[in-house]
Amino acid sequence: KHLSKFISLVLRHQPEIIQLELDQNGWADVEELIKKMQAKGKKIDRTLLEEIVLHNDKQRFTFNAKKDKIRANQGHSISVDMEFQPQRPPDILYHGTSQKSIKSIFRTGLEKRSRQHVHLSADVETATKVGQRHGKVVILEVQAGKMYDAGFAFYLSKNGVWLTEEVAVEYLVESR
Repeated sequence: KHLSKFISLVLRHQPEIIQLELDQNGWADVEELIKKMQAKGKKIDRTLLEEIVLHNDKQRFTFNAKKDKIRANQGHSISVDMEFQPQRPPDILYHGTSQKSIKSIFRTGLEKRSRQHVHLSADVETATKVGQRHGKVVILEVQAGKMYDAGFAFYLSKNGVWLTEEVAVEYLVESR
């Protein structure tokens, strides 16, 4: 779990903490990642890295076809082009948040803040898991079909997370 969080930090937010270079699409060289993590005292090898990628509960990472490159599937605060293709989302998507964030959300909508996108879930269960990290859970329904029809772009990441730039207040309903 500790190694997975560190890899997430490096591939999504701060590759410079181990002097790792990501290309414009967020890919890192696997051997370089392993060597630089080892140099930082992290006990990792290719077998363990493959296990982390395969068994990560949120499927945060992907190898390319040759398994010589790796990247995070979404959630970047650094600028990378993930080459997502716009898609029509389900009519309703969900966003899990905390009770303490509700007033702010119904004032400004859902904002990506330091990330590249707002993250949305196709089901209540996943949204609940996300929201639990922040306190007492509130599930918001996002009228994604109406947003799409109004011209908002939606993307589906490789691990099943729906992404969009923002969600305006008028497309949010507190789930009961």
